[in-house]
Amino acid sequence: MPSAELRGSGLGLRRAMCRPLRERIEGGETPPFDFLEVAPENWIGAGGRLAQQLRWFTERYPLVCHGLSLSIGSLDPLDEAFVREVAEFLKTHNVALYSEHLSYCSDHGHMYDLMPLPFTRETVRRVSERISRVQDILGQRLVVENVSAYLEPGKEMSEPEFICEVLAAADCDLLLDVNNVYVNSVNHGYDPIEYLRAMPTGRIRYMHLAGHYTESENLLIDTHGSDVSSPVWELLEQAYRIHGVRPTLLERDFNIPPLDDLFDELSQLRRVQSSVGEVREFS
Repeated sequence: MPSAELRGSGLGLRRAMCRPLRERIEGGETPPFDFLEVAPENWIGAGGRLAQQLRWFTERYPLVCHGLSLSIGSLDPLDEAFVREVAEFLKTHNVALYSEHLSYCSDHGHMYDLMPLPFTRETVRRVSERISRVQDILGQRLVVENVSAYLEPGKEMSEPEFICEVLAAADCDLLLDVNNVYVNSVNHGYDPIEYLRAMPTGRIRYMHLAGHYTESENLLIDTHGSDVSSPVWELLEQAYRIHGVRPTLLERDFNIPPLDDLFDELSQLRRVQSSVGEVREFS
């Protein structure tokens, strides 16, 4: 089984990719990624062929998990039974890192969307307590991701200030999503470079890269359904120059193109990493 060490470039593994990707690898091709990421909700409880399909990949590549339904910012009670299911999944598959969105997606039931949190100190207190409880159950640090948002309800501080306060209060780590930084900078009119500079370097475990949809000049929608845009590639390079080159994962959830196209983007990611410097390693 691969080491939990994480490095280089990663790919978000979707079920539709599994068969063609395995065929390419079994045919002798070395794909341009070093680790894979899955949503644990899509695989917990899977048996038979699906379980074997995932195991084939986890025996060959380090795996990280990026959750969808922890709802860390919700007012509802924390679903501790679900957290224990995640903990067992992480153990079974030797998962290097578990990340979740700094948002909420439940309110007396699952909302199937990621809703923005109020940037307030009361929210910092409440969310950090929930993160601490999750970490106690998991027996490992939680990694939280900055999210794209189209509203900023109840804002008492900036988004970077809010994120930094949560990270410090909960003593957790950060998944820095560069596309989300860019999307929010356009939607809310702030400087993405200043945002990046405000992030605490020592807490960044890895990064995300994805595409978005341009609704209008002042409105971008985070879709994970298109190629990474030129401004986001440029912002990624700046993120590396500010914080050092970190393991970075390409997300593609919709309009999934042929593997050759995904491999082209992953190769571009590797070129950006190489142009800036050595990839840092985390274990």
